[in-house]
Amino acid sequence: MTWLVTGAGGMLAGDLLLRLAEGGEAAVGVDRCALDITDEDAVRAVFDDHEPSVVVNCAAWTAVDDAETAEAAALRVNGEGPRHLAAACAKTGARLLHVSTDYVFAGDAATPYRETDRPDPRTAYGRGKYAGEQAVLDLMPGDGYVVRTGWLYGAGGPNFVRTMIRLERERDTVDVVGDQYGQPTWAADLAERLVALGAGDAPAGIYHGTSAGAASWYDLAREVFRLLGADPDRVRRVATAAMPRPAPRPAYSVLAHDGWAAAGIEPIRDWRQALAVALPALRNRS
Repeated sequence: MTWLVTGAGGMLAGDLLLRLAEGGEAAVGVDRCALDITDEDAVRAVFDDHEPSVVVNCAAWTAVDDAETAEAAALRVNGEGPRHLAAACAKTGARLLHVSTDYVFAGDAATPYRETDRPDPRTAYGRGKYAGEQAVLDLMPGDGYVVRTGWLYGAGGPNFVRTMIRLERERDTVDVVGDQYGQPTWAADLAERLVALGAGDAPAGIYHGTSAGAASWYDLAREVFRLLGADPDRVRRVATAAMPRPAPRPAYSVLAHDGWAAAGIEPIRDWRQALAVALPALRNRS
């Protein structure tokens, strides 16, 4: 079995490739320079060269705010790119795991979004990612997997947790939004679940790859400070309205995890447990 991981320059792909190497799996990582997934001919050429059995698409346009003024460009990466990968996988018989996002939902729910809930994206980024999901599920009903995640952090890239580690050293107080809720998710935990999906016999379809539990950004920042041995009260709660952004942020993007149980795979652990394990490595990198 050969794995092909796109977006290899990113945080999640880096953790996934490490996990595959630790498990003795044959894996090839391709970054944006090696493969532009919006180029259908380039996708075919990479498949011819490596003949993958499992493809994990970690390539994405992730600049949420920039997508608002460049929606066509973002759609090419997040919508058309996955379609090219799905077509190549369908032709060769490879399995495709496509990493998507909580932004496919409106973010105005009061209970966790289930895998079967209808998406209703409110941003250009979310619309593009939803188009990618549809392409994978339409072209690969038997071998296409959509794994939605959100609030990712890890040692291999810029993210909120590493920013809080730095700001704890640099500032007396930090203002953090307290009215947006999601699930802080360690990229290494998600990578482990991606390996389980790619190598196992779980049914194709949609899975929610986020940690258990829920938190606001304010809650997460306070927990980072606490684990660092700093006073959590140095984190000050502010409203979203005090920090306007071009793209609206979901007020509530907590996801349910029914799919894992149905597939016989343990869902990702609680976000606090994961953060306590992850923080030493993140602290060293920050």
